[in-house]
Parts: sequence; C-alpha cells; structure tokens
Amino acid sequence: MSQQLESEASFESHFIGFLYRQWLLYRKPIPKGVTLSGQTAIVTGSNSGLGFEAARQLLQLGLAHLVMGVRSQARGDAAAEKLKKEFPESTISVWLVDMESYDSITAFAKKCEILPRIDIAILNAGLRCDHFTTVKATGHEKTFQVNYLSTILLAILLLPVLKSKKLSSNSSSPPRLSIVTSDTSYWADPLKPGPVLPQFDIPEEFKPMRSYPRSKLLQLYFVSKLGEEINADDVIVNASNPGFCKGTQFGDGAVKTFISSLTFWIFQNLIGRTVESGASAVVDSVVMKGKESHGSYVSDWGIRPYVQAPTTSQ
Repeated sequence: MSQQLESEASFESHFIGFLYRQWLLYRKPIPKGVTLSGQTAIVTGSNSGLGFEAARQLLQLGLAHLVMGVRSQARGDAAAEKLKKEFPESTISVWLVDMESYDSITAFAKKCEILPRIDIAILNAGLRCDHFTTVKATGHEKTFQVNYLSTILLAILLLPVLKSKKLSSNSSSPPRLSIVTSDTSYWADPLKPGPVLPQFDIPEEFKPMRSYPRSKLLQLYFVSKLGEEINADDVIVNASNPGFCKGTQFGDGAVKTFISSLTFWIFQNLIGRTVESGASAVVDSVVMKGKESHGSYVSDWGIRPYVQAPTTSQ
C-alpha cells in the first residue's frame, strides 16, 4: 500500500468515513466515447440486484456478448429476457454456476474456454447467511464457502483462460477480473493466530455480521497477494466495492422482530445508495481502471486503502 493510501486508512475505516462515502461521494459516469464494442464479459450472480445492474451498464457501453453466471436457469432466463429486450443487438448467454459446488465451478470455468474472447470477468455472486449453515459437499460454513473459498477457486481457474484469450486475440489491453467485495471488511473481527479455515466452521461463534465481513476481508488479502503473483500485462485483477446499497437482497430475513426490522429498513433507506450507483462503482473498476488498480481495492470510483494482513514473526 502506498504512503498516501496508508495515510487515508484511518479515515476510510472510521464510521464517519463510511457516512462520507455513502452521502458525499456520487456516481461518476463513464466518459462519453468509452465503448465495449466487440467485447465479452462474464458476470456471476447477475440475475438480480447489483450483478444484474452491472451487466446492464456493461451492455449500455456496447458490450457485444454477456455471459450471465447464475444458479437458477429459470431466474437467469427471466433476467436475460429483460436485457435482450433492452439490448437486442447484444448476445446474452445464461450459464449455470453453483457456488456451493466445486464441480459446478470447475465446469463453468471449463466452458469459458469455448468463448472466442473474454475481456471482463466480474465475480459478484455472494451471500450473507443469517444462521450457521454448512455446505454438505464441503463441510464449510456457507457464507465463507461462497464468498471466499468458491470465489477464489473460480478466480484461479479463470486466470489462465483470460490470459489465453488475450494471447489468441492479440488484444493490446489485458483482460480484467474483479471480485466484488465490501467495505465491511474494515470492521471485521480479527482472526486468531493459526489455521484460518477452522475459525469459520465453529457454530457457537457464528454471527451473520462476523462471518460476512471476515469473508470479505480475506477476499482483499487474496487479491492483494494475487497482484504480486500475476503480471498485470496478462490479467488485471482487483477487488471492487459497490458500497451499501438499498434495493438488493442483502439483509433479507436477517432481522426477525418488528423493531429491529424497522431499524434496518430506516438505516438502509437513509444510508443506502441506489443499486445503479453501486453497480457503477463496480463497472468503473473494470472499464476505467487499468494497471494502476492491479492487486488493489477499488471503492467509490477510486483506489482506496484496505486492511493489511498482519505480519508474523519468524
């Protein structure tokens, strides 16, 4: 992290910084003349919410081919029909990917090899569980499984595919891969020394807003490390934060009492930005940000500081 970003970290991670981002930072439109004509993009979790809107904004920029990675064929087809009516000249494909299944993720990445080119991959699929739930196939807690383990597996599997597409198309611009993360990572409970995975799989210690921020924090650590290992000339990798948005499924069913439900609704509508605004921050990270964002945290249309991984003494 640069000294400038480090100097901003204290403010960014403070609640006042959160309010500043939500209230005073507004959507920055993509400059006129920027086009994705002829390009192909993959967006997971794109049948609703932020993923759907991000896909829509990419199509507004002239995207030639959109691959919607979804868990439900029916919901994916319904979302695709809406987009096809609005953008009849673009090709829109609906491909299944179940983020709870390693086999499904592997098959999805393998299928991506048939695409003539891939310019953008937005890994948006994610969730927050309200109760401790394990994925039968892996034995891991569901939030951690989907947001971290499955997402980084898909990222790792897509990297050589993206690189090969750049080489075969002789494109001068590297493909871009962005993992959609969250600024809740700023407030994640510290992980204990020792193995990380077991710490997510303890039912007695599970809390919805403990597991979720921790999973997002690990995403940032992963992207930061990946930026050190992957050449930005081959693939540009970053993490993008849409901010806290209203009109999404985040928080659905998380609160049970009338008072807590009303409190969350007021907070969401008072603080939350629109889905259109949040999605534009994600689109900005793959359209307007280049090699300067490699291995970085892109939030609110700019490169921001992230929580650094603790160092261990030898």
